[in-house]
This record gives sequence, structure tokens and C-alpha cells, in this order.
Amino acid sequence: MEIRVNPTRMELNQLKKRLEMAQRGHKLLKDKRDELIRQFLERVRENKELREQIEAELTAAMAKFLLARAVMPQEVLEEALMYPTTRLSLTAKRQNIMSVYAPRLSWQQTARIRGESEGENSNIYPYGFVGTSVELDASIETLAEIMPRLLKLAELEKAVQLLADEIEKTRRRVNALEYVLIPKMQETVRYITMKLDENERGALTRLMKIKDIVRAKV
Repeated sequence: MEIRVNPTRMELNQLKKRLEMAQRGHKLLKDKRDELIRQFLERVRENKELREQIEAELTAAMAKFLLARAVMPQEVLEEALMYPTTRLSLTAKRQNIMSVYAPRLSWQQTARIRGESEGENSNIYPYGFVGTSVELDASIETLAEIMPRLLKLAELEKAVQLLADEIEKTRRRVNALEYVLIPKMQETVRYITMKLDENERGALTRLMKIKDIVRAKV
């Protein structure tokens, strides 16, 4: 490796300080990477469990909806679901996970039926019970219950994605310090130290020769 640096004491002291700082930064980045991996694995496990639960319940809800569609006339089913009774307001905030800003989602259900106050969940069915099937009621109820967990799942999946990106960035920085920058600086320190030792030996040799010459003349 070609090294271009002035082999002086000042340069050596500055380089040693930079090397010490790089080693401290390397340790901090390794600790950050390890904690990011821990947070990542924790959320991956939670995400997997929650996704499996939601997929099972969604499958059951869709099966009930298909049964309702089979026993109800098409126009009756479309009319029953045409006008929703509630409106959902979604709010997105940020949560800090090891300097990774993942979304935190919350929602509020606003009733659109006269006489109900905001936030009530007393009527999730956008239709009357006359002419509709029990399977449709069960499907609508399951979907309404899943909604908060769907938002939680969206939070987890986005957090997992952002953490994976940050882990990869941190890993590259750790590797760059560990395998490129720190070894290069250590080699440069050795090079300057060697040059300074050579200069000292050369100076000492010259002084000894001068001393011998002076003695010979005396």
C-alpha cells in the first residue's frame, strides 16, 4: 500500500489521535449494529406471529363472506355494503428505534349515524338485519376486530424494513473501519514510527562520527 505522509512527530501524534477516535467509533458502531439486530429479530418474530393470526382470521372472514354471497342475491349484497356507517381517520406519528424513525399508526372511528358520538363503535354494520345473512354479520364483525391489529402489522413490517436498511448501512460502516480505515492508519503509524527511528539512528550515527572526528583532531 502506498503511503504518502510526512514522517514527523506532529503527524504521528495527530494520526494516533485519529486512530483512537476511529477505534472508539468502530466499537460504538458495533454496539449499535448488535442492538439493531436484536430489535430487528424481536420485531420479526412479533411480525410473523401477528401475520399468521391475521391471515387465519382473514381467511375465515373471507370464507364467511363467500357463504353470504352464495345465499344472498347479488343486488341485495351490493346494496347492503354500499353506504358505510362509519369513517376512519388515520394518524401517523414517528417512533425512534436506535435513531431509526419508524411510523406509529393510530386510528379513530367517527360515527356517521345521527345520535352517535365520535369514536363510538356501537354500529359496525352498514345495513339492517332484515334480508341479510348471519355469515355476512360474522364477516363484518371479524374485519372490524382485525383493524387495530392490521395497523400494528403495518407498523411492524415498516419498522422491520427500516431496521434492515439501517443494519446494512451500519454493517458497511463497521467493515469499512475494521478492514480498511483502521488497518491503513495502523500501517501509517508503523511507517512513521519506523522512519522516525531511522532518522534518530542516522542522527545518532552522525553525532558519533562528528565526535570521533573532533577527538581525532584534538
